[in-house]
Amino acid sequence: MKAVFLDWATMGPDLDISEMQALLPDLTIYDETDREQMAARIADAEIVLGNKVLLRDMLIRSAPRLTFIGLTATGTDNVDLEAARERGVAVCNIRAYCTQSVAEHVFGCLLNLTHNLGNYVRDVRAGAWQRASLFCMLTYPVSELSGMTLGIVGFGELGKGVAKIADAFGMDVLVCARPGSDTVPDDRVAFDDLVERADVITLHCPLNDATRDLFSAKEFTAMKRSAILINTARGGLVDSKALTRALREGDIRAAAIDVLANEPPVDGDPLLDYEGDNLMVTPHIAWSTLRARQNAIDDLTANIRSFMDGGTRNRIV
Repeated sequence: MKAVFLDWATMGPDLDISEMQALLPDLTIYDETDREQMAARIADAEIVLGNKVLLRDMLIRSAPRLTFIGLTATGTDNVDLEAARERGVAVCNIRAYCTQSVAEHVFGCLLNLTHNLGNYVRDVRAGAWQRASLFCMLTYPVSELSGMTLGIVGFGELGKGVAKIADAFGMDVLVCARPGSDTVPDDRVAFDDLVERADVITLHCPLNDATRDLFSAKEFTAMKRSAILINTARGGLVDSKALTRALREGDIRAAAIDVLANEPPVDGDPLLDYEGDNLMVTPHIAWSTLRARQNAIDDLTANIRSFMDGGTRNRIV
């Protein structure tokens, strides 16, 4: 079967793809594929693989031999699922491949912010400790995670992985009811309640009509002034302008943002211009440990094998 991988460079180096290549001997790998190249590269393909390439309606309809789209991601918002369904094209995502990577990133950011590590490192490099009269510096507050309340929005594999680590730190965990839902299960709390009560809020939900701009000016006003927001899910969940204003005016304590609405942010983003030390912005790396990336390739390969054998492993469509 003729197959193409359209944005291999997004997967990074040092991965073993021998099993996938054995399964798909007619596989062509492209590091990057821009919009103008897309139609030609998938025109004769039966299998299209990718991470974040946009496969919209007309592209899917313009590839007559296309039967399978395989993603190295959990999110499917970059694929027109309705067009795939109408064409009878199978679409598979991958799941639980980067849980540990994302969870560790969340707590790496949280510990950095609560222990003010960046500020202390900066001051030492500037010579402040060398000029100090005491053996230690207590310039910035240091907070323990124990006893803090962690609010989790999105309680799939990633949210559960974060909750497990939070428990080890002695944090109280609140799990949000599905945003947009009219019902609140007994083991969940309403979104507005979570926003008001949590010391830390971490996002692990999909981006859809119910969650777009889930955190905007209203939510930042309702949060504790000591609260921290962490987003490793999708940039569109957070209104960047409103978050920038909230950080500047002290409506919330800090934020760690790994995703933006447009990536790469070639047209800029308000958060990129913010200079306060209560914001961490990283370039969509929470998922990207070597083990997680290899898990992604292995899971994709298993999806392809299942499809070729008539199975439905991880089928979305």
